[in-house]
Amino acid sequence: MKDVLGDRRTVLVLLGPALIIYTLVMLVPMLWSLGYTFFDGSVISGFHFTGFDNFTRLFDDPKIGDALFFTVKYAFVITAGQILLGYLLALLYVFALKRASALVRTLVFFPVVLPTVAVALLFQKLFEVAPQTGPVNALLNAAGLSSINWLGDPDNSFAVLAIMDIWRSMGFYAVLLYAGLIDIPDEVIEAARLDGASTWRLIRSIVVPLSFPVLVSSLIFSINGTLKVFDSIYALTGGGPGTATTPLTLAMFRTSFASGDYGYGATIASVLTLLSLLTTLLIFRTSRRDLTQG
Repeated sequence: MKDVLGDRRTVLVLLGPALIIYTLVMLVPMLWSLGYTFFDGSVISGFHFTGFDNFTRLFDDPKIGDALFFTVKYAFVITAGQILLGYLLALLYVFALKRASALVRTLVFFPVVLPTVAVALLFQKLFEVAPQTGPVNALLNAAGLSSINWLGDPDNSFAVLAIMDIWRSMGFYAVLLYAGLIDIPDEVIEAARLDGASTWRLIRSIVVPLSFPVLVSSLIFSINGTLKVFDSIYALTGGGPGTATTPLTLAMFRTSFASGDYGYGATIASVLTLLSLLTTLLIFRTSRRDLTQG
């Protein structure tokens, strides 16, 4: 194996096709989009070089500031919910259910494979206020409370979005984290128990440090996915009410394809790319420091 990996020609043959596909699918469109940021116009009207005018416009646009704030808030809340509930479920699978966890894992994972539009329609019906009262408001009415306009209020619509996306994705992160937990040697767990370690002490001092690499991977997956969220918000709220639940991705989509302003839309996309890159680098740097100190 060392002889094979030490041969540059062999490495080039093995990695070459993947690098070519990655370059054509990822790097070329990214650079193409970056080039659009220096132009104004569209395919129909033509493009005109404007230099850094799109970036100047970006910093003066209050709608983009609101979209950026919502994107960061959404990413923080949903990532925290996904990782926390996913990790708790993984601990439940490993230490409580053990071999009997297969059915529970399947049921919890099932929402991951459901179409986004179907899930959004389901939650619209669950939290419906008119023309028919949905199950959630029906329960509130049964408890003597008045109905709530869940999707017509900015705070309430964000809460519904958070519930829906955490419910959809926590099964995926539970399975991902479960794969990391089952790699912890049983001998280490048994030795800690024989030494009198409590469940909380066992999880804090042994399970979490040994599963830290998969936790970091899950965190990176989650934060990048939530920063670039589009489909679930578009299907459930359409960015409303008004622009209260409009992330950068939806703002970019409307600017580029609804308004036909490709240059400004590409500028919004570049900000989102930079935000995702900086967040990933921050997580890597923080996790490396924690591993070094540990």
